[in-house]
Amino acid sequence: MEPWNMTKKPFSALSNCTLDTSYRFTFYQVSYGAIFIVGLATNGLALHRLWHSPHTLTSTIVYMASLSVADMCFVVSLPLRIYFYHQRGRAFFASPADRATWPPGGAFCQVTFTIKYISLYGGIFFLVCIALDRYLAVVHPMQSALRRLRFARLLSAAIWCLVLGLSLGLPMLRFAGVVSPLRHPCLLDPSSRHQRTLILSTLGLVLGAFLLPTALLLYSYCRVLSVLGRPRHRSRAQRRHTLTVIYWVLVVFLLCFAPYHTNLLIYTLSHVGLLPVCGLARASMALHPVVLSLASANCCLNPLIYYFSSSLVHREPASRGSSGSH
Repeated sequence: MEPWNMTKKPFSALSNCTLDTSYRFTFYQVSYGAIFIVGLATNGLALHRLWHSPHTLTSTIVYMASLSVADMCFVVSLPLRIYFYHQRGRAFFASPADRATWPPGGAFCQVTFTIKYISLYGGIFFLVCIALDRYLAVVHPMQSALRRLRFARLLSAAIWCLVLGLSLGLPMLRFAGVVSPLRHPCLLDPSSRHQRTLILSTLGLVLGAFLLPTALLLYSYCRVLSVLGRPRHRSRAQRRHTLTVIYWVLVVFLLCFAPYHTNLLIYTLSHVGLLPVCGLARASMALHPVVLSLASANCCLNPLIYYFSSSLVHREPASRGSSGSH
């Protein structure tokens, strides 16, 4: 959902810069409906295969299972978001006398924002875990301590705690002590100095949660590609499966996460008046529903990583933990 009211409303530092984005009500309902159907099917199948797999459990499978759980959390929350935009659309297009007065409460906003962040940044962190797992398997195959099942479980638990902390903290940061002049608990007012500080603080946390994992992912994959380029390093089948995982994770980052965070930066700075360029403000405002839907669609693409790499992660030898075999 948008962090502040923006339909046909001038930007805070651009009094003559307006844009009608009323299309977003219908666009979100259609895009989230499609994501719900596809995501429910793909993540349901992935979790079923992961749960009932007769093969040896590996660290990669632990990360993929966590990724599917994070995605499924978001998928099951989509009906709430579809209902939100259905009600907002009815209120927007109704006549003033018949306009619906349904206001989403603070609890509704807290739940929907929390689940959104769980899926988005849980997806980013667990994709990076998969990347680092491939890095260790290819670049440091003899140092298997960090690929043991016990370590993978501990790391996954730590990431879940971090993601839940961020996902609960960001909405609380947005809503704590905020009384919007729009009387809409899901919106912030960028013209307010206090709320502008909250917006920029949230932006900093969000960008940090994207840029640091992206740097780790790019470093690990550059090292993996350099090793795989050496002659006779691995069998042709293993090399093909590893490259498939690498390229697909990069596709998810470039298609889903990078456009969203790039546009979010321009979108936010425009609204708080730090980037008073009307053309950029209009473009980021018009693109916001598109890139947000693309970011949400990562829950449909992530299960394909398991599909493309299932032969690799089940056939490679499992590392032993301190308690014995997996």
